[in-house]
Amino acid sequence: MLFNISPPYRFNNSLTTDLILNLKTYHGFNLVNSKLIALLPDLASFILIVDEGSFTAAAKKLDVTPSALSKLITRLESALSVKLFERTTRKLVITPTGQQVYDQAIVMVNAAQQAWELSTTDHKQATGSLTIAAPEAFLNSVLQPFVVPFLQQYPDIQLKLRVADGEIDLLRDGIDVAFKLTDKPDENLVLKEVGKTNLVLCASPEYIDKRGMPSHPTDLQHHDCLYLAETERDNVWDFFKDDEFHSMTVSGRYAVNHSQMRLTGVKNALGIGIFHDFVIAEAIEKKQVVPVLSAWTIKSNYHGAVAMQYPQTKYMPARLRVFIDYISQVLGDKLASK
Repeated sequence: MLFNISPPYRFNNSLTTDLILNLKTYHGFNLVNSKLIALLPDLASFILIVDEGSFTAAAKKLDVTPSALSKLITRLESALSVKLFERTTRKLVITPTGQQVYDQAIVMVNAAQQAWELSTTDHKQATGSLTIAAPEAFLNSVLQPFVVPFLQQYPDIQLKLRVADGEIDLLRDGIDVAFKLTDKPDENLVLKEVGKTNLVLCASPEYIDKRGMPSHPTDLQHHDCLYLAETERDNVWDFFKDDEFHSMTVSGRYAVNHSQMRLTGVKNALGIGIFHDFVIAEAIEKKQVVPVLSAWTIKSNYHGAVAMQYPQTKYMPARLRVFIDYISQVLGDKLASK
């Protein structure tokens, strides 16, 4: 066969075959010229015929008949209004115009190959940037110790952590994964639960010595309480025990939406504070604070599941998959042991 094909334009034939099969099922974006969509698989087939040197060899690659490819070329020639091959009974010769079409089509397919390779790398290799959002208390008390080990295990991943205590829009804010502490997760996102969290009331031994230990939620009206002060209901604490329910509006001299600052206030006998169990566990163990009304369950917008939420995607990048798997393992162990 007589083809004028320079080596730089040679293409990976196995990938060309895959590309053709994928293009034949393409129903994607609205390109500038909709007629181009129909031409893409035919152009890819044309490249394969040139590279293989005959209809027969190319047909074997595509698992079609040589006559089917011959009809395809006739259709492509008609669409382009050019003659691509000179056909004889013994040989197939590409025309000068056919060579020009081939050269331009190769540019297109090479670009497709690069996109293919990029997507393959994205799905198989844990590389690139991840942006993670989490509430301040959870980030400091739970997630922070696992950041360095994760980055050491995956040196090609860049990690961006954001404190996010309020409502966030993952797509708008460019967040890959958001940690939520709630019993009301976003139903529009995928949810991966890694544990549970409860709210705990605590006070310092010094405060209890001075003001006494509350025995019932209604006793809190006689105590100074430290709360979040993020929303209008943050000073309303709901208590449950068996069939009994009490909603208490608490007050005090100090309110702050930073867990460590609130804990410092409690340790210094400013009052009874509300915390996630993972925030206060160490202070309780060291007897710096003591639990208050531990027989009661406290409910708010911030209790319930500890969950990762992320947008639904058919093709999850490897960097996101390894982060979810890694954190699910280490956090599951940590939260189960608290």
